[in-house]
Amino acid sequence: MSLSSADHSTSPPRVDIPRRYNAAHDLLARNAQRLTKPAFIDASTGAQLTYGALTDQAHRFANALRARNLAPESRVLVAMLDTPEWPVVFLGCLLAGVVPVAANTLLTGKDFDFMLRDSRAQALFVSAPLLPVFEPLVASIPALRHVFVAGGSGADSVAALVQSGSAAAQVADTCADDAAFWLYSSGSTGTPKGTVHLHSHLIQTAELYARPVLGIREDDVVYSAAKLFFAYGLGNGLTFPMSVGATAVLLPSRPTPVDVFGVLTKFSPTIFYGVPTLYAALLADAARPPRAA
Repeated sequence: MSLSSADHSTSPPRVDIPRRYNAAHDLLARNAQRLTKPAFIDASTGAQLTYGALTDQAHRFANALRARNLAPESRVLVAMLDTPEWPVVFLGCLLAGVVPVAANTLLTGKDFDFMLRDSRAQALFVSAPLLPVFEPLVASIPALRHVFVAGGSGADSVAALVQSGSAAAQVADTCADDAAFWLYSSGSTGTPKGTVHLHSHLIQTAELYARPVLGIREDDVVYSAAKLFFAYGLGNGLTFPMSVGATAVLLPSRPTPVDVFGVLTKFSPTIFYGVPTLYAALLADAARPPRAA
């Protein structure tokens, strides 16, 4: 069947992004009037990170990277659980022009060794529970110069790194088509591949999917069972809510039915993102909460 010219009369939606563009700066600037509103909530502790605190900490983190001579376009590996420190690290890297490589926290030491070498990561940001997996590796990675622990309180902690940075709101002079972050493929067809995502990609998915399809709004509370280190989870739990000023609930642990039900009943998210296997597990769980009237 042939298509007539009339079939193409409707132009696809588009997002006009300026050439000089930094995704983190855009996402934070969109919420400059919501500084006291919670941006992220830690489901395990109830701790909240407001948009104001997120902006301050992300800029301090970026300046701390600059002070440690981590230059724009250098890569760093992020192997962190979903806590409010994750968006601080991710957005702070983008503000500095540094490229975070978000790693699946369930991988093996062999996988992490490959990613550190392949990405030539100069710094590692790792959650304290995962540190034992990395400790046998770090001394043998040629490019690795810094290791910072998320969830810790010592001199090598992410919290201390943030505190050491200047509060000056400096933004790297990045372009819309500059590399923003890497995500590794699963390796199901061979060696995992580092896929490069651009600064423009983050806001394009928010404007072309989250707004028109999900209908996400400022008053939404969202929860994504998919973690932030997945492209799916990164949009669900960070880019989409930040693009409109919504609040995201983060769960550090694995999304078992009991923990997911705990989030749903305690925080009553208005948008819940899952995958078919999780939905099936929730429906099959004999301990699931009763349906509300």
